[in-house]
Amino acid sequence: MNIALIAHDKKKDDMIRFTTAYQSILKEHTLYATGTTGQKIMDATGLSVHRFQSGPFGGDQEIGALIANNKMDMVFFFRDPLTAQPHEPDVTALIRLCDVYAVPLATNMGTGEVLVRGLEREDLSWRNIVRGQAPVSESV
Repeated sequence: MNIALIAHDKKKDDMIRFTTAYQSILKEHTLYATGTTGQKIMDATGLSVHRFQSGPFGGDQEIGALIANNKMDMVFFFRDPLTAQPHEPDVTALIRLCDVYAVPLATNMGTGEVLVRGLEREDLSWRNIVRGQAPVSESV
């Protein structure tokens, strides 16, 4: 599955803890991230991450384009709801796209854990069907 990892500045440490804790699950998937978040994840975990621009410089929009083209299966966007973001319209648009295209979205570590455990159990293999691909494993 294609998974986006995004974190506002005050949530980057949470994202590092999260990706470190679930490294064994995440390494089985294709990971994408906005600039600084992706670099921090790679440095801390050794995971391979395709990096886009930083969020304020268009990274959120690059990930949004993948969602709109049905090429992103899940988004972990650890947001800081207490700090004004200069690119707030981009953040809102990304969340809206997840809703429009039924892409699972976690905006905090609590929801993130539920999604990553579902990923581990292959509960989200329906995304393969949405993308027109055969499920990863089929029961006979």
